[in-house]
Amino acid sequence: MKFEIVAELAARYPVKALCQMLQVSRSGYYAWRKRGPSRRQQENEQLLVQIKTVYEHGRGTYGYRRVYAALVAKGIACGKHRVRRLMQMYRLQAKRKRRYRTTTESRHRLPIAPNRLARDFSATAANQKWVSDITFVPTYEGWLYLSVILDLYSRLVVAWAMEPHLDKELGLKALRMAIAGRRPLPGLLLHSDQGVQYANKDFQKLLANHKAISSMSRKGDVYDNAPAESFFATLKRELIHFRTYQTRDEARADIFEFIEVFYNRQRLHSALQYSSPADYEAMLCAP
Repeated sequence: MKFEIVAELAARYPVKALCQMLQVSRSGYYAWRKRGPSRRQQENEQLLVQIKTVYEHGRGTYGYRRVYAALVAKGIACGKHRVRRLMQMYRLQAKRKRRYRTTTESRHRLPIAPNRLARDFSATAANQKWVSDITFVPTYEGWLYLSVILDLYSRLVVAWAMEPHLDKELGLKALRMAIAGRRPLPGLLLHSDQGVQYANKDFQKLLANHKAISSMSRKGDVYDNAPAESFFATLKRELIHFRTYQTRDEARADIFEFIEVFYNRQRLHSALQYSSPADYEAMLCAP
């Protein structure tokens, strides 16, 4: 393994220095080079090709656990620790988290729903429990506000809305999209924060018209709505922090593609047995 590391780094650093750091002899390294790659090295190179394919398909967001799960799903025999070593050796790392803040305007006198969800993020079927939240994305034109609704059964983003202003219409647009696309039965629980975008009478009336039940987090407690917070952390970590948007339209197009193409249909979710949300729903809804 040490000789393989020397060979990998020899184009950037002197072989003598590399051999000294790794405590191997130069003569041994050159003798190893003449023998040609070992069977283990050949297997590693073949596995590395598969690892890079999965890593690139995941847009550089996968750590070794997700890469390993994807390889196993493809029928490729490998060990989790071997995948980790190869990814470390070739510096294939998941994009790292950054701090972010959400946008909540809770300074109002509108009625507040009790926390009926009570941090029970489990669901046995689609359209039993939804969670919603709002965040913002910076552009050179100004803020772009994003509202999403997730189904706790599959973590699928069932609706989204993007507007240049933070007003009650933002939440309403996402809710209308979710209801039209999913057609939930009476008894659906929708959980959100205490923001005016959710507490306003039009939003609550739309919920009531479809016999849905409102639930709200305790004030200032982000853990009460952890799945929605987790989605925004993923969005920021894997997309927004690596982009500079000139216009809101540019941001809209990028976020739409991330949600509908990558997150819902391709990205492997650790809470879903390393399936994508769409595949998870299809798998468990199949006869």
